[in-house]
Amino acid sequence: MSNKKKILFLTGTRADFGKLKSLISITRNHPDFEVHIFATGMHMHRKYGYTVLEIHKSGFDNIFQYINYTTEASMDLTLAKTIEGLSSYIQENKPDLLVIHGDRVEALAGAITGSMNNILVAHIEGGEVSGTIDELIRHSVSKMSHVHYVSNELAKRRLVQMGEMEANIHVIGSPDIDLMFSDKLPSFSEALAYYQIPFEQFGVLMFHPVTTEEDKMAAASKELVDAAIESDQNFLVIYPNNDLGSRHILEAYERLKGSPKFSVFPSLRFEFFLALLKKSLFILGNSSAGIREAPYYGIPAINIGSRQQNRALHSEIINVGYNKAEIVEALQRVIEMDRHEPLQLFGSGNSDQLFLETLLKPDFWATSKQKVFKDLDLS
Repeated sequence: MSNKKKILFLTGTRADFGKLKSLISITRNHPDFEVHIFATGMHMHRKYGYTVLEIHKSGFDNIFQYINYTTEASMDLTLAKTIEGLSSYIQENKPDLLVIHGDRVEALAGAITGSMNNILVAHIEGGEVSGTIDELIRHSVSKMSHVHYVSNELAKRRLVQMGEMEANIHVIGSPDIDLMFSDKLPSFSEALAYYQIPFEQFGVLMFHPVTTEEDKMAAASKELVDAAIESDQNFLVIYPNNDLGSRHILEAYERLKGSPKFSVFPSLRFEFFLALLKKSLFILGNSSAGIREAPYYGIPAINIGSRQQNRALHSEIINVGYNKAEIVEALQRVIEMDRHEPLQLFGSGNSDQLFLETLLKPDFWATSKQKVFKDLDLS
């Protein structure tokens, strides 16, 4: 009988797979661990590129595929369906550790299912603030997780503020930074050719629905598309996630198809996305890529609306509302901006090594599954 520890990584989107990839690789290549992947969510959606194929192309095995999608407007039912599928998987395969990331419904399902089945749960990138329903989910996931891997000291302090035990919080940086500066990225020319992108100078457009502002998404998407067209810039456009309100964005993007100024894709492989972002002029929208990855490459960002309002930590971000005129003005400004010095706000690219070091400590596997709340000193 094998003495290897069985680690299950849960991934629901192209974004969280990019964050988990280096952690999956380093544990998969270590003789002490047996690694499995539970792929669900947007990975299983053909409309969004059926990105489970990218997990297979990465050379990983032990991949279990599960369709959890219900409808855009029923995140609660999607949560329930994910719990049902993951619970069945866990009962049969009995992992020693479940690794989840971020603030998506899939992560919440993982935290609930793992904790209620007495499985050790590790949460990547807790302790951060953003706004919208994402924030509620992220903090809920943190409270139901036993171990935390955070991107910086500020995130650690927030978890301590939430009553989490310091001994179970590990600052490792953001794992996607591991890939950003690896020697495994394709070249810019390879990325252009792979996706048949017809221009070399462009901005990246990524706009996701804000679930708590679903009633504004149709108008906001129209204003954004109007501004992008009026700017006369080239754009690499990537579909939004599939949260409530995404249909409004996709409907607005229909106007871009066929235009030589816009290359529109359901999804991009993370390595290719990084190679393209690195050479882009700017990033426009409300994706966390404008807050996380762009600063490391010195790329200016235009952040639209409230989705990342609490994450805009540096001055190279231009914050605007949903108004077309504001966005057009920001696009004029951003073209004139010089690239800033790269900012290292989320680690130095060795998250995988730091993650592995914790797993190799014998006391890690003795982490109590009985959560303890660290109270304030009220004396």
